[in-house]
Amino acid sequence: MPGAGLCSCWGGRVLPLLLAYVCYLLLGATIFQLLEKQAEAQSRNEFQLEKLRFLENYTCLDQWALEQFVQVIMEAWVKGVNPKGNSTNPSNWDFGSSFFFAGTVVTTIGYGNLAPSTEAGQVFCVFYALLGIPLNVIFLNHLGTGLRAHLTPIERWEDQPRRSQLLRVLGLALFLTLGTLVILIFPPMVFSHVEGWSFGEGFYFAFITLSTIGFGDYVVGTDPSKHYISVYRSLAAIWILLGLAWLALILPLGPLLLHRCCQLWLLSRGLGIKDGAAPDPSGLPRPQKIPISS
Repeated sequence: MPGAGLCSCWGGRVLPLLLAYVCYLLLGATIFQLLEKQAEAQSRNEFQLEKLRFLENYTCLDQWALEQFVQVIMEAWVKGVNPKGNSTNPSNWDFGSSFFFAGTVVTTIGYGNLAPSTEAGQVFCVFYALLGIPLNVIFLNHLGTGLRAHLTPIERWEDQPRRSQLLRVLGLALFLTLGTLVILIFPPMVFSHVEGWSFGEGFYFAFITLSTIGFGDYVVGTDPSKHYISVYRSLAAIWILLGLAWLALILPLGPLLLHRCCQLWLLSRGLGIKDGAAPDPSGLPRPQKIPISS
């Protein structure tokens, strides 16, 4: 019966996964609440005290006037205008910044610190994202597939001697490690130097960006007190695209590489029968093929 099969699938796979998913969310909510709620309350109290001190120092203002001024600042921030500095702050919509914004749209990062404020810009953003997001997914998938195809034919490693397999594994691991350094280690060092962040903050920004979470608490090229080169944000957008392509490459290769390392370790311990073979219940060697995900 189709209904019985559906119930069996739900009870056997979907329900445990759903329970694990909900428990994971509950665990995250609990830990975030414990870590952040007290700091938020402290920041709120400090802000209220600063407003009271401001009113005490400037008696010509009243509470209503101050709240109106704060509202103006908040509206400017929502529209992408940094209230710090003066009117000579660099534009958020020059070509470099616009290119950076277009990259955050198609990659679904969406930092939230900048958005179109005109109706025409909002409508265009909707249709631009409808076409750009699938195009970005297709591009990254094909790029990752093409890079994997030109690396090492992992599915044919089992036909080679064990020493050759070991050298290929070490070479591929070195390649992935160097690529990870170039994508995830060196850029945070550059961002930390340019933006005045710590390395931890730069690495946090890199991870939040490449994971497409995009909180918007850290964004490059937004400090009005700094003078950035004109192509700084454009280079950051290119780094985002390269980083996403790199993740599209290593995410499927990582499990395959770990699986091959485990096989070589078992063979080196004498737990395997021969290269490229795994024990069969009948006692005869049976070749093992590693599926290659596209």
